[in-house]
Amino acid sequence: MEKKLIYFEPLLGRAEEYGKTSFELFKLKALYKSSGLLSSMISKSLPVLIFSIAIVLLSIGTAFWLGDLLGKIYYGFFCVAALYIIIGAIFYFFMYKRIQTVVQNLIVCKMLN
Repeated sequence: MEKKLIYFEPLLGRAEEYGKTSFELFKLKALYKSSGLLSSMISKSLPVLIFSIAIVLLSIGTAFWLGDLLGKIYYGFFCVAALYIIIGAIFYFFMYKRIQTVVQNLIVCKMLN
C-alpha cells in the first residue's frame, strides 16, 4: 500500500501544479483579450469623440443662424433640437437592431482573434 502512495504523491503534486499553471494561463489569456478589446474601443472612439465635438459646434452655429433668420435666437435652437429628435427616432426605430448586431459582431470577432 505504501508503494502506491509513493507513486501517487508526485502525480498529485504535478496535477496540482498543472491546475495552477492552467489557471494562470487562463487569466493571462483573458487579460490579453480584454486589453485588446479595450484598446480597440478606445482607438476607435477617439475619432467619434472628435466628430461629436464638431457636430455640436456646427449645431450651435446652425441654431444661431436659424434663430437670426427666424427673428428669435431660441427658435433656431428649437429647430435644431427637432431635427435631432427626428434623426434619433429614425435611428431608434429603423436602425437599432442593425447597429446592435454590428457592435456585437465586432466585439465577438475581437475577442476570438
